[in-house]
Amino acid sequence: MKRKQFIGTTLLSLILGKSLAQETKKDKRMNQLKKGSIIHVVYFWLKEGLTKEEEQDFLRYFDVLETIPQVQTLNFGKPAPTTKRDVVDHSYSYNLICTFKNLEDITIYENHPTHVAGAKKFSKYWTRVEVKDTQLM
Repeated sequence: MKRKQFIGTTLLSLILGKSLAQETKKDKRMNQLKKGSIIHVVYFWLKEGLTKEEEQDFLRYFDVLETIPQVQTLNFGKPAPTTKRDVVDHSYSYNLICTFKNLEDITIYENHPTHVAGAKKFSKYWTRVEVKDTQLM
């Protein structure tokens, strides 16, 4: 009986410990985004006929941008295979989502030599780019 209690208590501790650890990570992410934070979303339409190597080279642009100190977080992806609806745009090739602490940081980022040089170097791969910035309230 004591063994079953020990196993049950141990499992409960492991589950609660994992749950608390996950909550701590979630809290940390949520604390990064506060009122005034900027969410910078960029959509890229790549040129038709790029080779896999060229597409991989394009993705290096994101690694370059991540080195800019003002970037808090950087994530990128492809359109999700969600339900096709009139209001959903699946036409882009990749999108980039960066977060910044405030307007000052995104302004520094926009004019940062690494950003400017990267845009010039990697623009050979895209036909269109759209930027949508949001300031959290």
